[in-house]
Amino acid sequence: QNGTAFFASTSLIAIGGALTLLRSSDVILEVVAALPFGVKMTPVQWEAKTMGLAIIFVYAFFKFGWAYRLFNYVAIMVGATPPAKDKDTPEAKAHAARVGRLCEVAGKHFNRGQRAFFFALGYLGWFISPWLLMVTSVAVAVVLWRRQFASDSRRALFDAENSESTQE
Repeated sequence: QNGTAFFASTSLIAIGGALTLLRSSDVILEVVAALPFGVKMTPVQWEAKTMGLAIIFVYAFFKFGWAYRLFNYVAIMVGATPPAKDKDTPEAKAHAARVGRLCEVAGKHFNRGQRAFFFALGYLGWFISPWLLMVTSVAVAVVLWRRQFASDSRRALFDAENSESTQE
């Protein structure tokens, strides 16, 4: 929950930073055009790209903000869990299932906020050139895919599940 609050506040700072880029567009346009792979662009193009970046961070803020709220609900529901002596009652089992589902939904929103941050990094390539946008977007997608489906942590998780199921 604390990490969720940190990311939500970081999103607000990032929104402010993106909007600050709008104020100094003339100087930044000269710097970007002077870069080896930089493409000359108009102030309108710069502002559109900057607003796109701000929109990504606004999306992330709402995802983190909603995840934070849902994690608070999870904490409240954990506090309202029936006593251990009632653990086998239908009410207790239903309560546990609701808490689990709510925590899953909160985790999905948090994950989407993090993905927005990751793709914002890829989006930064567009400020230099369309080609760099393509390269950085593909790079972010590959890294996210590897983390989601081919990481050591995923193998550790599923190896633990597999070893538990073979022991039963």
